[in-house]
Amino acid sequence: MQLAVWTYEGPPHVGAMRIAASMSGLHYVLHAPQGDTYADLLFTMIERRKSRPPVTYTTFQARDLGKDTAEVFKTACQHAVERFQPQAILVGASCTAELIQDDPAGLAKALGLSIPVIPLELPSYQKKENWGAAETFYRLVRGFCGGIALPDRSGRTRKTCNILGSTALGFRNRDDIREVKGILDALGVPVNVVAPLGATPADIARLPEADFNVVLYPEIADTAARWLERTFKQPRSATIPIGATATRDFVREIAQLAGVDPEPALEALGERLSWYARSIDSNYLTGKRVFIFGDATHAVAAARICRDELGFKVCGLGTYAREFARDVRAAAADHGVEALITDDHLEVEDAIVAAQPELVLGTQMERHVAKRLRLPCAVISSPVHVQDFPARYSPQMGFEGANVIFDSWVHPLMMGLEEHLLGMFREDFEFNDTAEASHLAALGGKADRQDQAAAENAAHPVAAPQGDIHAPAADALPAGWTNDAEKELRKIPFFVRGKARRNTERFAAERGVAPITVETLYDAKAYFGR
Repeated sequence: MQLAVWTYEGPPHVGAMRIAASMSGLHYVLHAPQGDTYADLLFTMIERRKSRPPVTYTTFQARDLGKDTAEVFKTACQHAVERFQPQAILVGASCTAELIQDDPAGLAKALGLSIPVIPLELPSYQKKENWGAAETFYRLVRGFCGGIALPDRSGRTRKTCNILGSTALGFRNRDDIREVKGILDALGVPVNVVAPLGATPADIARLPEADFNVVLYPEIADTAARWLERTFKQPRSATIPIGATATRDFVREIAQLAGVDPEPALEALGERLSWYARSIDSNYLTGKRVFIFGDATHAVAAARICRDELGFKVCGLGTYAREFARDVRAAAADHGVEALITDDHLEVEDAIVAAQPELVLGTQMERHVAKRLRLPCAVISSPVHVQDFPARYSPQMGFEGANVIFDSWVHPLMMGLEEHLLGMFREDFEFNDTAEASHLAALGGKADRQDQAAAENAAHPVAAPQGDIHAPAADALPAGWTNDAEKELRKIPFFVRGKARRNTERFAAERGVAPITVETLYDAKAYFGR
């Protein structure tokens, strides 16, 4: 195990909690010591839910270890069923309780409860949160759908579908479901069940009735969807509708599965990203370097949008979801970069510094990294913080999701461009803080105010900004540079300063120029800019 201040995923029992918190009529009895109840805060404080998750903790203490902790678990199960009266319960152990090997599945079975009991065996020291959520959902589906006969769907006039994968704590899952339902409604495709988010155990038992499954979040639903496909002959969708192009492909794929015409829906569902991306302002951003990191679904989709819809250059792509490393590696190869597969945020930070991007798309961890490096950033994936659960409607999927993505990704770049321009002209005699506005120059008094400002600056000099320990070595004076050339180099933004330094040094070395002067710097700029 590796200890870290930040982690992309919690232990697998947190994934099981996400499934339980997503559904109604389901309760999770978790064998856990006192202190493991911290996970409740993820839902009540981060997601801002109005109720705590449906989880009962045994909360045994150190003194209980000398007694029978199995009895503590059985008592907790009985009390949970009597108090909450759920349709079914999940039983399992946290990473700490796993070490005492009390066998929650066997203990719950021995109680002879009147409701279904779904046992969970989640290896806490080998797997993590998303896997735990996927395994829990799969166990629920098998538990409630196993043994059901293959439904007769031959007499239907319209095919129906299930929407699978949305959960509590998922990145914009609530709004994505609303957006995708609108697409299905435009196609005339009825929705049988949405699960896990908003479903009950009884709804899970109705999953086989649908003709096909719409898989929105493979990290959560892929395992269950594959089992449903094998067992009940339900095809599953492969396209994730994130971005304008992917949404069009999604509409056509669903139309093919449902046997309907996609064109009326495509005409009715308007999107603005494509037009905005062709606007003059957006064209200024063509070729911007973007580093992307997150779960596999959102990271791969973000890379495709950056290149194909916004004209950006993907300079880094990675994920913490090791179960989907093959998909991310394939996408990275398509973008001409090497995939970064890691759950170490410090390794991700080093990769960002090395890639020298102009925009970072990532999780809340990358948001903090980008802030330290003074880079524009937008969050695209869990794990997220409270500001990424907005009260407003803000999907990532569908055409409206494409519009939200455009605003979220392009606006930080625009603000970064403005700050860059301010930095470039801060010392210009016409644009400094004491300069007279051009339309007021006739009023006079400009020189007096400049003299006064100069005197104030002399009396109270402004300290130079301290260097960031995470900034790349481009801030240091390279060997053979004059002081004037160094000052000019520092005017270049951090995210391209390293490249400018390397190009200039190569230009000078090839021509035997030493030392590097301001003129050399601009000659190199003109040479490489051709």
